[in-house]
Amino acid sequence: MEWKNIYRGLVMGASDVIPGVSGGTIAVLLGIYDRLIAAINGLMSKDWKKQLGFLIPLGIGIVTSIFLLANVIKWLFEHYPGPTKFFFLGLILGVLPYLFHKADAKSKFQAKHILMLLIGAALVGSLGFLQASEGAVIENVTTSTYILLFFSGIIASSALVLPGISGSFMLLILGVYQTVMTAVSDLQLDIIAITGVGIVIGIVVMSKIVHFFLNNYYTGTFAVIIGMVIGSVFVVFPGWPVEGSLVLLSIVTFALGLAAAYLLGKVEYK
Repeated sequence: MEWKNIYRGLVMGASDVIPGVSGGTIAVLLGIYDRLIAAINGLMSKDWKKQLGFLIPLGIGIVTSIFLLANVIKWLFEHYPGPTKFFFLGLILGVLPYLFHKADAKSKFQAKHILMLLIGAALVGSLGFLQASEGAVIENVTTSTYILLFFSGIIASSALVLPGISGSFMLLILGVYQTVMTAVSDLQLDIIAITGVGIVIGIVVMSKIVHFFLNNYYTGTFAVIIGMVIGSVFVVFPGWPVEGSLVLLSIVTFALGLAAAYLLGKVEYK
């Protein structure tokens, strides 16, 4: 078992509950993105025990973080939404140097890769123009509600697989974010289970797609990934604060985000 992955999972889980922030982006920052995709795809191979040794500690960290931080993140977004988003904005921008290093962009990027980067940035950046609503908590749960949550889980699972795509933000767009977060906080097992099954299916399917492109078009795939991470900046950016105290706090949290990305990168890319 790679127990070091528990701390990595804690970091990824914390990002997964933030609308606009992708757990996939954090996986790249932690230097485990390629391994994560390969491990998910390797569950049906003869090396499945080895892959479980990688995935189980990571999963423990992610699930623990989501359950422990759901209320904390909810409180931060209610009281300090701007500074909280500026922290993750710093984290996202801080990961970019490591992404370019990972892709060996300086020597391998050609004009077509720059174009693919721009397309990736435009695709994710355009999500910022969508009308996202937290939606009211669904209290009258019916069969149609379960179906909605199941397919929402499939869509949201892109957060663990595609850097720059936030599963929490997709839940906002679908109007079920508050329902899912409340279910996590209150341990509503039926909603958690249905959404969770959708997430697992989505992760498996999407990881196979990404695995194919990483194996056959590595540089082009990373060009798109970098573009998607850049595009997520436009989704996360909360606008400039108007109050003096919030301006200072946002600057501090942004700097903390950059510092966290730098430190994580130094540890994982040493």
